[in-house]
Amino acid sequence: MSISSRMSARLSALGACAALLTAGLAGPATAAQPGAAASGGATAPTVNLATNPGFEIPASSLADWGSVPGWRCSGGPAKASVTTAAPHSGASALAVAPAGDESTGECAQTVSVQPGTTYTASAWVRGKFVFLGATDGTDRPTAPAWTEDTRGGWQKLTTRFTAGPTATTVRLAVHGWYQQGPFAVDDVRVDGPAPAPATGAASVPTSDKVVFFTVDDGWQTSPEAERFITDHQLPITAFPLPMAAANNPGYFQRVAAVPGASVQNHSVSHPDLTKLTPAEQQVEICDARDSLTRLFGTAPTVFRPPYFAWNADTLQAAANCGMRTVLTADADFSWGASNVWHEGTLSPGDVVLMHWSDTLAGDLQRALAAAEAAGLKPAGLTSYLR
Repeated sequence: MSISSRMSARLSALGACAALLTAGLAGPATAAQPGAAASGGATAPTVNLATNPGFEIPASSLADWGSVPGWRCSGGPAKASVTTAAPHSGASALAVAPAGDESTGECAQTVSVQPGTTYTASAWVRGKFVFLGATDGTDRPTAPAWTEDTRGGWQKLTTRFTAGPTATTVRLAVHGWYQQGPFAVDDVRVDGPAPAPATGAASVPTSDKVVFFTVDDGWQTSPEAERFITDHQLPITAFPLPMAAANNPGYFQRVAAVPGASVQNHSVSHPDLTKLTPAEQQVEICDARDSLTRLFGTAPTVFRPPYFAWNADTLQAAANCGMRTVLTADADFSWGASNVWHEGTLSPGDVVLMHWSDTLAGDLQRALAAAEAAGLKPAGLTSYLR
């Protein structure tokens, strides 16, 4: 069968399938409304949870090359880009040219949601056979919204979905169709209640005689530090920037292989978050989450704000990106220091700051000695956070 014949068959099958899915959009009369829990709980404020919904936030110089902030697009970096040509609103829109006859040019993002709750997704699109859809957080697709042809103008697509009973994230995607040419997207929305804000903390409440070693940034990965971590089986919590981690992912995989160790979120470009808008903070945190998840296979749940600078917007942006805790520290053993920022020596639950540097092996040795002198031992952070 020729490519044209295959595409015609696909379009015919697609039309029948999409018609059935669209017919089911209304759902049962008892479906929860956006902003209300499916169980009938109190109505929460409805907000737009999409990251970079209008494609107005520029990419950081430390972001993945060719990336669109907040979005992961297939088909190669040259095939999806931000354009200023005739956006639906604002200054920019997303322009996608599928990579070839076998590509739909999908762009997607992960959205944090409340379990069992109904959300409304919408987007303005331009092109032929453009689709907007989501999973329900259990890897099942929900009914998409789609258009056959916007005839050169902008058209709004809208669909609704209910997150699974235990789902905390869903996957939102826009895409075109095979052999139907380029399309554009703007003003994406996922309307519904936001997750509860993350918890801000500098230490971990516990009576256990434990301390937590955290190591930031990741630009210098010394073999001596790796040996010290593995020889002493230190359950360190690494907070690397994604580009630094991508320079030497095997290193972080090895140090995170110690039981209790993990790789967590430190933003994309290490900005002072208090100088950014809530939308810009969300891009920094969500894009770092996505990059680290691709590198290491596990989504981070703890966020370390650069310079320990954060505000109420940070707590909500972190939660919107799946972070449960925004963590600073109450001791610093970086670059030869031995600073405890409270009276006395290290105490149960203290979080110790260090950095991936050429002094890290010595810093770890000094921190371990201080912990042992206080009758404490290093423990895995995530098992103590809820």
